[in-house]
Amino acid sequence: MLRHYMINKYFMEMTGYYDRNGKLCTLVTETGKTFMVDKSPLEIIKVNIMCAGYDLRGAMETAKKLLGNIYHCPILVNPIDRIVLFPTLSPKHTECVWYNPVHIKRTSSLNHQTFIMCSNGKTKLIRAKLSSFNCKIKRAEQLEAMTRVTSFFILNKRSDSVLNNKMLEFYYT
Repeated sequence: MLRHYMINKYFMEMTGYYDRNGKLCTLVTETGKTFMVDKSPLEIIKVNIMCAGYDLRGAMETAKKLLGNIYHCPILVNPIDRIVLFPTLSPKHTECVWYNPVHIKRTSSLNHQTFIMCSNGKTKLIRAKLSSFNCKIKRAEQLEAMTRVTSFFILNKRSDSVLNNKMLEFYYT
């Protein structure tokens, strides 16, 4: 069991898991391995976001500002590696699973559930409607695209701020 975990490009999913003492830990799946972390999923996300220089509340507020006030909002966890995660349930729910949409290669419906094919060749069947799950993937992809444009202008610090503002206005309208 790991004490800490930094979300990276190999991260596929994570979910809460109670250890034998009743402590909420996290089961993390990367493309090549699965392991336990001695922190809850939200604690892992909070620490990763803090390492990037902001906080979970700010990440959630930004996502809601860009995507609208939606349920189960995706969040940008790592702006440098462009990693966005989305939850299947309320983030406070212990059965919530956090997915990285980059590693979801295909989804299909099977007996009113969603069948997922992942980038590492593994498959998974989850209790969710296909349309709802695909909508969550799409929102996560939209958040990544929206923040990519904003980050590009901020990181380049172009001297023509009028041009930058016009580009942002065009993108968000």
